Formats: sequence, structure tokens, C-alpha cells
Amino acid sequence: MLTRLLRRHLRPYLALVVVVLVLQLVAAVASLYLPSLNADIIDDGVAKGDTALIWRLGAVMLAVSALQAVAQIVATWAAARTAMGLGRDVRADVFDRVLTFSAREMGQFGAPTLITRSTNDVQQVQQLTFMALIMLVAAPITGVGGVIMAVREDVGLWPLIAVAVVALLLGMGLVIQRMVPLFRAQQTQLDAVNRVLREQITGVRVVRAFTREREETQRFRETNTELTGIGLKVGDLMALLFPMVMLVMNLSSVGVIWFGAQRVEAGQMEVGSLTAYISYLIQILMAIMMATMVATMIPRASVSAERIQAVLGTESSVGPPATPTDAGVARGRVELRGAAFTYPGAETPVLRDVSFTAVPGATTAIVGGTGSGKTTLLRLLPRLADVTDGAVLVDGTDVRDLAPQDLWSRVGIVPQRPYLFSGTVATNLRLGRPDAGDDELWEALRVAQADDFVRGFPEGLDHPVAQGGTNVSGGQRQRLCIARALVARPRIYLFDDSFSALDLATDARLRSALRPVTREATVIVVAQRISTIVDADQIVVLDEGRVVGTGTHAELLRSCPEYAEIARSQEYVEVTA
Repeated sequence: MLTRLLRRHLRPYLALVVVVLVLQLVAAVASLYLPSLNADIIDDGVAKGDTALIWRLGAVMLAVSALQAVAQIVATWAAARTAMGLGRDVRADVFDRVLTFSAREMGQFGAPTLITRSTNDVQQVQQLTFMALIMLVAAPITGVGGVIMAVREDVGLWPLIAVAVVALLLGMGLVIQRMVPLFRAQQTQLDAVNRVLREQITGVRVVRAFTREREETQRFRETNTELTGIGLKVGDLMALLFPMVMLVMNLSSVGVIWFGAQRVEAGQMEVGSLTAYISYLIQILMAIMMATMVATMIPRASVSAERIQAVLGTESSVGPPATPTDAGVARGRVELRGAAFTYPGAETPVLRDVSFTAVPGATTAIVGGTGSGKTTLLRLLPRLADVTDGAVLVDGTDVRDLAPQDLWSRVGIVPQRPYLFSGTVATNLRLGRPDAGDDELWEALRVAQADDFVRGFPEGLDHPVAQGGTNVSGGQRQRLCIARALVARPRIYLFDDSFSALDLATDARLRSALRPVTREATVIVVAQRISTIVDADQIVVLDEGRVVGTGTHAELLRSCPEYAEIARSQEYVEVTA
């Protein structure tokens, strides 16, 4: 998964990757050449008292060091550009894919893990890419080149290099093997912490209302402690690496000095060659250590890549048609023919054989008890979910055959839970139509009975709105969402229990103001209060996912026991009698 992800997203940065490879090669060769120059200075310059040679080789060493530094700096810059660009592209791809998900896929993954996958998981892959370009590329060049240069200086000490390399690889391999399951558990537990934290922030008012602060604090502490425990285990294993490397490096250096001194004494090796040999041994072991440091990041990045690829590889169950049908002029006629819907894994359908027609210029209301499928039915119209049987038609065309943009341009929806985005009142209202003028915004606010409190803001339309609209009341948030739908001027209005937070007087004024604006559009209203839909041209009554009655308020009171029961529960039969 990691290889596939990198291969796909590194393609635009191949030129920078080539630059990094070339410059790392230059830097590695330069670093390997320096100990040899130092050996020549000691053996041919210092030992023989040749000052001119010392100055000349010293100048060459300075030039080589400068070349190495420049190559390393530019390579690091190119690697950083490549890694940051890759991270940006992967995040964008994950975000774009999540935007295509229907309610089914959103429920399958869940918001907490999607947030973690688009942030922390992407960061793991990004960090590995940077470290690999900086260290993993130079490590094999330095390691192999170091062995060649060391053997070139003296063949007799090669067993020391072999023993040191094998010991270091075995020790680090055992440590890395134990890290893999811990990294997988760490990412999963990070999801859990994110989920608990998100729940507590979103539901903070509920927590305080039921005085559950202590219990929620304990729940977060337990989840956080579990993540900390996994992190400590990883840290303990990481703590073994550097002492292990230093132990092998120091023992190897002692071995080289011990046996090298004997060879120098026997005249089989020069002092400068011994110094260079020690330098090459350190370079070889450091190269192995750098490669191992990157290798320790690969398991966690691999787990993250799997999680990212799971999102990128998930196709939405509500996809665009291969060959979209042209629905012609938008009129707004909506028809359901035997529509049924079953949630994944559910034993029984939420909606069964639902059929009715909503026409322009008329208001269709949908009522029913809790869990009767009202909101689910409304989701089928803009294809937030697809029917599992039957069909939903808009202007005579099955919504599954329409291009998504064509369908969504005809529909304006006010959800059951009104949501505003961070920004201003104006930016939220213009979500449906970015080119709407201020006069149109004020008109929509007037119809939605929201202009009075917006004018009361010192900034007016530029009044800041917090994420989710938490800095306005529930009723104000609901009216702003209604105004947002009005600004879009759709042919079909879907109001999902959108008047529940309004008092009866405001509700009546808003419905009265809506009539002339929606006169030529199709209006479908899901409501709990009979008073909200008593004047509807058509009322559809749902019970356990089935249509049990269709007609006007007066007709249903006589012919539909389920509707009459709802009316009696709200004491509306006597009021209208």
C-alpha cells in the first residue's frame, strides 16, 4: 500500500526526486573522499614534513567539504519540497474522496477516523518521504562506498567490518520487528482518542446538563492513558537503538585501533590509513543507523498508507451516472414510485413501497411518528442516499440518471440539524449562489424572519459566524439556514423539520412570507407539529416506513387513524373543530 501510494503521488515530483538523488550521490562521494585525503596528509605530508603538500591537500579538503555542504543543503531543500507537496496532494485527494461519500460511507468510516487519516496518517507518510530522501538514499551509497574505501586502505581488517555490520543489523531487526504491531495499535488508539474528544466537545452542554464531567474526564483519561502506554512501549524500543549503535560503533573502533596498531607496528599499514579506516568504519555504521532510523518509520507509515488507501479506494455508493440524462427545463416535479430503502446490515427496510407525487406550486407535507422514515425519505431526493428498490424521479427523470450538479442545482435543502460554517452571515448565505447581491441576501433574510436580528449585529451581513453557528441561538441558526436555501432559488425546497426551534408566532409569519416566494416551486416539508402543515396541499402520513394515508388535513382526520392520533396527541383536533 505504501509503495502504491508513493508511486502514484510522487509522479509530479520526479524532477525534484532526481535532483535529490544526484545531489545525495555527490555529497556521499565527497564525504567518502575526505578520509582518504586526510590519510594522504598524515602519511605524505605530516610524516615527511612536506608543508606544501599539506596546504595543497588541505585546500582540496576545504573545496570538497564546501561541495558536500552545498549539495546537502540543496538536496534537503528539494526533499522538503517533494515531501510537503506529496502531503498536500494526498490530503487533497482524501478530502475530495470524502466529499463524494454518501451517508453510507460516512457511517462506515466515521468522522473521527476520517479526520485522523487526513491529518496524522498523511503526516506519517509525508515524514517518511522526507527522511527517506535525506537519509535512505545516502545510506547505501555511504555504506557500500565506505566498505570499498576501507578495504582499499587495508584488506586485513575487513572481518571487523563484517562482524560490526551483522551485529548491528541483527539487533536493529529484532527491535523493528516488535515495533510493527505497536504502530498499528497506536494509530487505532489515536482514532479512539479523537472520537472521545470530538464527542465531548460536541456534546459539552449535555455533559454539563447531566453533571457528567467527572465520568467523561475519566473516560478520556482511560483512552488517553492507553495511547500513552503504547507510545511509551514504542519509546522504550526506540531508546534501545542508539545505545546499541553506539556500543557496536565503540567496540568496532576499539577493535580497529587494537588490531590496526599491531599492523602499523609490523609495517603492514600506515598511521594515516588507520585513521581513514576508523573514519570509514564510523561512516558505514552511521549509514546503517540512518537507514535503520528510516526503517523504524516504515511500519508506522505503512499502517498509515493502508488507512489512507482504504479511503481513496472506497467508491461512493451514490455515484454519478456514466452517461447523464438531460432532464430539460427545471420545473420541480417530484415523484416516488415504490421507493424502498434499507440501511446496510439492517434486517428490515426503513422505507417500503413509498409512492406519491409533489408538483410545483403545491406544498407536500410528510408526517409520522419517530422512526417512521421521514428524514430518510427526504435524503433520497437529492441522492444523499439511493433507493434500494423503486425509483425517485425529478421532472420525469430518475435521479440516478441525472448529473449530480444538475440535480443539486434544482434542490434546496434545510436539514434537520441546521449547520453554519465558520465565516460570516454573508458567506454562509452565498453557499447556494456565490453571485447573490446584498439586496438578495436581505430579501431572503426578511422572508426567513431573520433580518431583524442580523440588522442588530454591528457588522450586519459581515457578522462573524463560529463553526457550526454556535455563536447564535438555535432558532436564529434555523432561520439563517432557511435564508440560505432561499438565496439559491431552487425549484424544489426540502424542509426537514426546519421550523421546530421557532415559536408559533414566528412560524406563522415565516410560512406566510414563504408562500409568494415558493409559489412556482415544489415544497416538501417534514414536520412534527400539525400547526406547521395544516394548510399543506397534500399530506403524506408514514408509519413504520409505509404510506398509510395521503390527503389534506381535513380528509386525513376522517380517513387516517394514524394521522388523527398525531393530531389528538397535539390537541389539534379540538382547535380546528
